[in-house]
Amino acid sequence: MHKILSTTVVSLLLAFGLNSSVHALTVYTAGPGNLSKKLAQGFERKTGIKVDLFQATTGKLMARVEAEASNPHADVLISASWDTAQDLEKRGWLAQYTSPNAVHVPPMFKTPYYVAQGISALGIVWNTRTGKPEPQDWSDLAAPAYRDQVTTPNPALSGASLDLLLGLQDRLGESAWTLFDGLHKNGMVVLGPNAQAINPVLQGAKSAVFGAVDYVAYGAAATGESVKVIFPKSGTVIAPRPMMIFKSSKVQDEARAFIDYVLSDEGQKLVAAAWLMPARDDIESPRPRFKDLKLLPQDDGSNKKTRAEVLTRFNALFGEH
Repeated sequence: MHKILSTTVVSLLLAFGLNSSVHALTVYTAGPGNLSKKLAQGFERKTGIKVDLFQATTGKLMARVEAEASNPHADVLISASWDTAQDLEKRGWLAQYTSPNAVHVPPMFKTPYYVAQGISALGIVWNTRTGKPEPQDWSDLAAPAYRDQVTTPNPALSGASLDLLLGLQDRLGESAWTLFDGLHKNGMVVLGPNAQAINPVLQGAKSAVFGAVDYVAYGAAATGESVKVIFPKSGTVIAPRPMMIFKSSKVQDEARAFIDYVLSDEGQKLVAAAWLMPARDDIESPRPRFKDLKLLPQDDGSNKKTRAEVLTRFNALFGEH
């Protein structure tokens, strides 16, 4: 009976925007910032439910979640790393929920505990005005023409960047480390999160990013920046962005309604407009979809030892601590 009532409440909220006895919903989210605000605003218009947003990098979000463990504040978390959802599920912190709007989300992007908001992919972001030859594969950035001209996000801060390292290792074996060594000797610099790695390329101070999350560059190109997203011919990885509801939330109906909204036609069109791939495969997108890309083997997050070992080896090579 409780489940029937909950479903009815959510349906009424979404259909009529009723706001009697409705509490604010607290959503912790990794960017894009404009997308998060538009989703919150759209949800509020549909339901009358106020959304309190806290936006930060995934690392900062998780640090805040950990700090609040004894007194949780977040109802919904949207992360840029699938690993975070897997970890929180294993710890028993997540509530089960399958949105009826998830029917068009491919199985690889949903579980009973979390579902993708959207998906990004990693590629080379190349400044078309720097006079450097257009790269076709990862190894091109280790060529003399790109000496001291390449940045990369820090894999300790970007789960997607770490997934790329793992994918290249799985595909190339020890040759991946020959590539990383060549990039290091060619002057590739490891910066912070994705935005910090791409900014010097947008400004023309550097020529290319190795392993950039693509939606930032697509958005920049759409506003007239001289950058191009290139998916290397040897393959790349994708980064689904999981949405999840905390078991500790006292507004479970509202949290479920929010997941429903993000996966609705309107919500997924907002995701597509932010240059992410929609989680649903029936929503049009102006950019390549994951099925259009050649994908490297991707770790499912279960082999934590390998992830730690790869990060340690990469940090030792590039002097990161």
